[in-house]
Amino acid sequence: MTFTLATVNVNGLRAAARKGMGDWLASTSADVVTLQEVRAPGELLAGLVGDDWTIVGEASELKGRAGVAIAVRSSREDVDLDGARGGLPGLTEPAHTGRWLETDVVDPFGDGRTLTVISCYMHSGNTEKPQTMTDKYAFLDIMMERLEQLRADGRHVVLTGDINIAHTEWDIKNWKGNRKSAGFLPEERAYLDRLTSDAGYVDVHRTLHGDGPGPYTWWSQRGKAFDNDSGWRIDYQLATTDLAARASTAQVDSAPSYDTRWSDHAPLVISYS
Repeated sequence: MTFTLATVNVNGLRAAARKGMGDWLASTSADVVTLQEVRAPGELLAGLVGDDWTIVGEASELKGRAGVAIAVRSSREDVDLDGARGGLPGLTEPAHTGRWLETDVVDPFGDGRTLTVISCYMHSGNTEKPQTMTDKYAFLDIMMERLEQLRADGRHVVLTGDINIAHTEWDIKNWKGNRKSAGFLPEERAYLDRLTSDAGYVDVHRTLHGDGPGPYTWWSQRGKAFDNDSGWRIDYQLATTDLAARASTAQVDSAPSYDTRWSDHAPLVISYS
């Protein structure tokens, strides 16, 4: 049995749909797609992904901001979208809404274990705006607690999404120039250190790709960042150990050219067998 999971920050689902996201959805092998920065009300979601997909979303209380969703192929009946859980416990401020959504897949590998899939859109943060960094660290703290709770249940867990942190120097092209930038601060990167060591999660993309630069998943819209592959790897699938061991292939579905992009991020697609 194979379960293929994709994650992508769409940078506005309505805009992505206009720019050609539907063509990618029609061609992808993914069974489930987690979406971030959806920025669309729930009643519009189904129409934006088409009839082949069933979708549930968690909107932000701040209009036109954030928003996460999970889309499932309509033929896939083992995903409990009706039981999807939004938000993290204790984080009730509007800035924290529309950033976390969980759903369960019932025994996808025939081992009797539930798989919990999470779509996460982490705060980006800005070192010149201290409150944004305070929000980011608060979210990270509660996220770590929630991930430990889920793992302790004995289920498979995969955290997907735009985590807005480049973990190592391999994950950002211009790492020397960004050592004091949000997204590459030592304090932020330490959370991913903990998650992929003591907390029992595996960076599946990095494990399958091996050591070396990239592959990047986000490129600035400015200048020639995309053409020069001057990007950041900030979109992840972080899985519990047993699930990560099932990962067989990973790919970044980058657009062939700048003018054919439908988001400033590219989908990360991983198959688990």
